[in-house]
Amino acid sequence: MENNTTRSTRDLTRIPESYWITSTPDTSYPALDKDLTADVAIVGGGLVGISTAFLLKQAGVKVVILEADRIGKGTTGHTTAKITSQHSLIYAHIEQYFGHEIAQQYADANQAAIQTVARIVHEQAIDCDFSHRPAYVYTQAEDYIEKIAKEAEIAKQLGIKADYLEETPLPFPIKAALRFAEQAQFHPRKYLLALAKLIPGNGSDIFETTRCVDIEKDDKLPKVITENGHKVSAERIIIATHFPFYDGLGLYFTRIYQERSHVLAIRMRDSFPEGMFISAESPTRSLRSQKYDDGELILVGGEHYKTGQGENIINHYNNLRDFALTTFDVEDILYRWSTQDCQTVDKLPYVGHLTANTVNLYVATGFGKWGMTNSTVSAMLLRDLIVKGESPWQDAYNPSRVTITASAPEFVKQNANVAVNYISGKLAILPVEPEIKVGEGRKIATDGKIAGAYRDEAGKLYLVDTTCTHLGCEVSWNDAEKTWDCPCHGSRFSYKGDVLEGPTHKPLNKIDQAPNDPEPNL
Repeated sequence: MENNTTRSTRDLTRIPESYWITSTPDTSYPALDKDLTADVAIVGGGLVGISTAFLLKQAGVKVVILEADRIGKGTTGHTTAKITSQHSLIYAHIEQYFGHEIAQQYADANQAAIQTVARIVHEQAIDCDFSHRPAYVYTQAEDYIEKIAKEAEIAKQLGIKADYLEETPLPFPIKAALRFAEQAQFHPRKYLLALAKLIPGNGSDIFETTRCVDIEKDDKLPKVITENGHKVSAERIIIATHFPFYDGLGLYFTRIYQERSHVLAIRMRDSFPEGMFISAESPTRSLRSQKYDDGELILVGGEHYKTGQGENIINHYNNLRDFALTTFDVEDILYRWSTQDCQTVDKLPYVGHLTANTVNLYVATGFGKWGMTNSTVSAMLLRDLIVKGESPWQDAYNPSRVTITASAPEFVKQNANVAVNYISGKLAILPVEPEIKVGEGRKIATDGKIAGAYRDEAGKLYLVDTTCTHLGCEVSWNDAEKTWDCPCHGSRFSYKGDVLEGPTHKPLNKIDQAPNDPEPNL
């Protein structure tokens, strides 16, 4: 971990770093090097995987976690970490398209998640900066006043402590706001690492740097297959990889799309008001404080767009910086990072059986921007399905639900968007072998093909095939993160072509020799 008092990132062009990751130690769980058998195999070591393993082990189940990288360094390590049942204006949407019963299930589940995290923190004495805070969704637009009032009314009917307000503690005027009491926030990786330490032993274990590439289906004992050919046989397999690495004909790539958003961590000279805040309208502005040294960080988030489809990504950070500078007395900008969220076409997560026909395969995905409570909901729901055979929230989260009215418009929109980006990427006209400057990435044409080129700070040129290894879309350059991002389904790759985000598990093909460049790039 670094010395927090010496850093500054006013230069927003540097490679992003998450405060959650830099302020916690690295992990060193071993890689899987042999075949294993367990009661439950969990693919993915984020908050879903670790929380589920913890609860299952408490129930006497032997669990194995398989993580492609290091635990807690994916979406969990790049969140804003609000533990809240206030998911923007979700309850009016659920009431309209799913009915009161499903809205009640969703509210009960997320309220229970807040209580469960609080209980675990207390019982296990976890030092993770946990604290209760009210959560606000506010608007500065006339069009949202009635919507917020309606959301407040429905939330109260669902048993949530909710209030409609006409002002907030924020240092700018608003038109209306909704306040949920008894919500919470924490340091997600401190929490996750503490839970992880409680998992190994008595037949349970965690394996890192173990990428899973397939599942061998079997009605009695399915097997997870790793990149190195090892197999983990288990009575139950849970796919907790953010975007499912294995589809099983659930056609998740047609029902999920991925969005990116950004966060600045600033220090301000004044104190921040108690609470967590998010705007109802776009551009989204999300605000919360975080304990830091002898003071606090303020997390300023927002600027969402579909993965691989933003232009001049660094401008999104610039927009957040400008908002922070005009809203607060900013002393410094210490960290910046981005995150990726899986969105479902009907706005509710998919947690439960992977398909209606896979009784021993489970999935948890599609949390939108509300992964802290929904990860914990997933852990409780999956534990109950495995141990008890049922959950009181299973209908609201059922991955096989049929929601034509709620999902059809977004389903058509997102899949049409995929088709347009697939075709336009193939038809792009690109310069042939242009000069690539240090720190620059772009697509070029070479030998009649599209290639992605990046020159690192040492002057070394890297070339990759820009065809995504998932379903063949053309990836786009992300200048803020120095990555290649797929505009169709959200897979992301480093400038070297290595996989950073799924659904793909295969790297981009590397091109050994750069055109007119005397030095091989590998």
